Formats: sequence, C-alpha cells, structure tokens
Amino acid sequence: MQTKQDIQRLLAGAGTQPKHRLGQNFLIDLNLMRLLVEAAHLNAQDIVLEVGTGTGSFSEGIAVECGRLITVEYDTALFKIAQAQFTQFDNVRQFNMDILENKNSIQQEVLDAVKEAQQELSGRFLLVANLPYNVGSSVMANLITGPIPADGMYVTVQKEVADRMAATPNHPEYGTLSILMAATGNVHILRKLPASVFWPRPQVESAMVSFERDQKKAEQIHDMQTFREVISLFMGHRRKMLKACVKFAEGNLEHVRHWPDVFEEAVVDSHCRPEELTPKQYINIANLCYEQSR
Repeated sequence: MQTKQDIQRLLAGAGTQPKHRLGQNFLIDLNLMRLLVEAAHLNAQDIVLEVGTGTGSFSEGIAVECGRLITVEYDTALFKIAQAQFTQFDNVRQFNMDILENKNSIQQEVLDAVKEAQQELSGRFLLVANLPYNVGSSVMANLITGPIPADGMYVTVQKEVADRMAATPNHPEYGTLSILMAATGNVHILRKLPASVFWPRPQVESAMVSFERDQKKAEQIHDMQTFREVISLFMGHRRKMLKACVKFAEGNLEHVRHWPDVFEEAVVDSHCRPEELTPKQYINIANLCYEQSR
C-alpha cells in the first residue's frame, strides 16, 4: 500500500495528476485501507473485483489476501503505473477500460474474467474498492442484478451514496439502489470518512459501506430484470401516484394488462407514491408483472 508521497511520486514520474472529472480521489490512510480489506474477510478462494485501480495502492492490499483480483482502470496513465506495481503478483488481471458497457451492464470482458476465475476458485465473488464517485451507484446496481451477482461489496463511496444504499421508505435518499440492496441483502455503514483521508481532498464526505447478499431474500424475486424495470418505472416518477406511473411502462411491463389487479393482489394502494413502498412491495408487484408477461 502507498502513502500520499508514494502516490504523488508515481504520478509525477508518469507526468500526470489526479483528474477531477474522473472522480480520482486517492485513499491515503493506510489504516482505513486495511480496515476495509479486513471487513471483507478475504481468503485464497475469493474472487475480487476492484473498480478504480488508481496507482495500485489498495490493489496490493487486496491481492495478498484473495485468490484472484480483477481490477479495472479507465485512465490509461494510471493503468500503466499500476501495471508496474503488480509484477510481484500472479493473481491479478488488469483491464484498461470503462467498467460499464452502458448504464445497465458491466463490460462483457470483465464478466468473462470473473466466470473464468469461478471455474478455478470456489470462493465468493466480491466488490472491494475505493469506488470512483462518477460510476459507483451504477456499478453496484449492476452487481446486484447480475448476470453474475456479487456475494458482497466492501466499498468507499460518497456519504450521499452511502445514505442512498441504506435508506428506507420515505427517506429523501430512498431510491433504486436502496430498494435493490434491501431486497437482496443487508447494508451496514462501517465508518464515515472525513475528506482529509483522501488526496486530493474531495468537496464531500465519504463512508465505508458493506453489503452482504442474502440468498433467501434474493430468491423471492422471480425475475431480476422485471424487478429492476418495475423499480425504474415507479422511482423514475417518484412524485406521482402509482396509478399515474403505469402509463410510462415499457419493456416487459408493456405486456401487463391489468395494473389495478396487480396493485390489489400485491396489497398496494395505487394512490401511494413510489417513495412510500417497501422493497417487499416492489418484489410483490414485480413478481405479479412477470407472471402476466410470460
């Protein structure tokens, strides 16, 4: 793991500097890096995805504990810096690309690398990362809905995103990510982080958060794609009443013929607003919609 001075030296040597537009804020508190790695309880069979390799500082702490580290960095200069740091590791697979193919999917090359690792190793698939601020929410949402769902996530994110991850109905931050996480697992805010533990200092506070998938919860969802579409439909119009949102239905939801019957059977008042519904109510609606669309 690298100190602030180490990171500055590596960047200077490569003729580059942190890019604000890419959300590049390096975690420089070594004790906090160790805390996040320890929270994941990694072992030699685990497969870890890290998004935002940076200079490889956090990656080094992960790689010594896990079976395979798949790490993704968008910035080519940082990718090359990290590549030079990984010569001692034979369990690291690097990618120089945007982790997202689009807002709703992880790059196929990365998923293929995870599948390949799963053929060799029997442990968990985890996200462990100091997530770049501009992609964190989308990455986590896609690792919940699949096609290869993460067994857990141990991340640093903006405090606003942490609040969103843990929010409950009627909370101002309650949204798609809140519902996905509560419906499939359990979220814990491990520690709030001041701006001083990052370099450069961000303009916002951050937090370390854990998410652990609960398979029994997740199995209540009959079809993850339909579940995500239902959440997007309603939370995309969160200030409207549910009965007014359905006219915007698309995708699998275009085939739902009797929304009043769906609401009645799901025991949901169609006069409610989307931000008032519990994750369980969203599951009930999605399951009924999936049955109608088959």
